[in-house]
Parts: sequence; structure tokens; C-alpha cells
Amino acid sequence: MSLTMGNGPFAKPLAGTLNFDLAAAAPASVIYLYGLDRRIRGEFAGEIIVDTVRATMVHETRLLPQWYLPLADVRPGVLIESDSRTHCPYKGDARYWHLSLNGRTVHDAAWSYPEPLPGSPDLRGLVAFYQERMDAWFEEDERLVGHPRDPFHRVDTRRSGRRVIVRIDGTVVGDSRNAVALFETGLPVRWYLPVDDVAVELLTPSDATSRCPYKGASVYYHLKGTPEGIDNIEDIAWSIPEPLPEAGAVAGHLSFDGHSVSVTVQD
Repeated sequence: MSLTMGNGPFAKPLAGTLNFDLAAAAPASVIYLYGLDRRIRGEFAGEIIVDTVRATMVHETRLLPQWYLPLADVRPGVLIESDSRTHCPYKGDARYWHLSLNGRTVHDAAWSYPEPLPGSPDLRGLVAFYQERMDAWFEEDERLVGHPRDPFHRVDTRRSGRRVIVRIDGTVVGDSRNAVALFETGLPVRWYLPVDDVAVELLTPSDATSRCPYKGASVYYHLKGTPEGIDNIEDIAWSIPEPLPEAGAVAGHLSFDGHSVSVTVQD
């Protein structure tokens, strides 16, 4: 994400400044391929079907980073060529593959570029998978959450004694001098308030969830209507019950976002 999205140097539109004209010097879509120094494994139908220490990663303008893995490191027989084809003006014609094992088949689960266009990174002999069509992915022995982790993306948390006030439609729902500031590449700072400093009686659990490969799985909360005139608002707050190590400081905290939310930070 940090190279080709958000405030990365190859994002479009460019959020920062460079000492050259990116629009003139770079193609409409920048593609960067490089090797990863880590073991990647993918599980499907109860078995590991790809296991490699030769993984590569592709960053492409406006797209999340994607693993491209050696076809030679995929278990023989599990990929069945599909009739599906697509064309990318920057990489070439993509061939698709069904994934089949133990009586279970997922259509068009993977793709490859057997003859990439001139000027494209050399993707021959590599295959990419739709992450959600596999059952699990592992870096070394740790199971991943969400899409592949970007080595250029990071999360930092800092405890702060500054006063953080959260208002919804002008009504204070959180007020703390023990908040945690979460800084994430390409995203605005998010303030997480301890549960004890939030009017949790105004919140009710939502069915919504999300998964972030850098922070962990989030659960969401609706705001109940109140006698003070606040309307019901869906998924206005979230927490990360079991954050990944990089975001460990936000355990037991809540954060808020939405068009009716204002967050004031005072010295």
C-alpha cells in the first residue's frame, strides 16, 4: 500500500512531492516486482497446496500488493486451466485457473501471465491467488489476516496524555487523557480511547466485522438513539479485541469515525 496507494511515492494522485515529474517519467500504472525473503504457504481443503521460499510481490498503482508465487511450488494437479481470460494493458493477457482438491472446487481461484507484455516485469512461471478463495495463508508459521502484508507498510501506536474528545452531532461520547494514537502508512491518525472513558451505554454491538493484516480483526458498534436527540447511527465505532503485536496498545480501546463524528485533540 505504501508505494502505490495513499501517500506513497507512486500513488495517483500523488500526495507528496518529488524532484521530477512523475506524470511525464512514469507510465499510467507503475508496476514493481521484487523477491520476498520469507516462506509463504497457502492452505486449501485441509492441505497445504503451495509452499515456497521464492515468493515475489507486485506493487501496482491503485492496487493492493499481491503475491506472485512460482507455479513450480504449487502442488501438482490442484490447478486446472480455466477458459477465462482477461487483458491488462500493462501486463498482458491473464490465464485463469480453477482450484480443485478433495472433492472441492473453486472456480477462477488463480491467474498467471504466461507471456507478459514487453516492458512489464517478468511474470512468467508465476501464479497469483485470490486470497479469499483459499482457506488460510501463512508467513513462516504465523497465519495471516486479510490480504498480503506490505513490507513497506507499518503501524505505530503511541500513548498520549493529550486530551481527546469525541463528539457525535455535538454530544460528547468520549473524553480521555489516556488515549492511544495509531499511525498507519497512508491513512489519517486514529485515536483509540479506553473503554472506561467512553459512554459505552450509548453503543450496541453490530454484526459488521473487518480484517486488517496489520492491526487484526475489528468488531463494530452502532450508536443508539438518545433522549438528547442523537439518532441511531450504524457502525460508528470499532474495537480490535485481539490486535496484532504492532497494534497491541489498542486492546481495550474504542475508536470512532463517520460524517457526524468530530475528534478534538487538545494539548
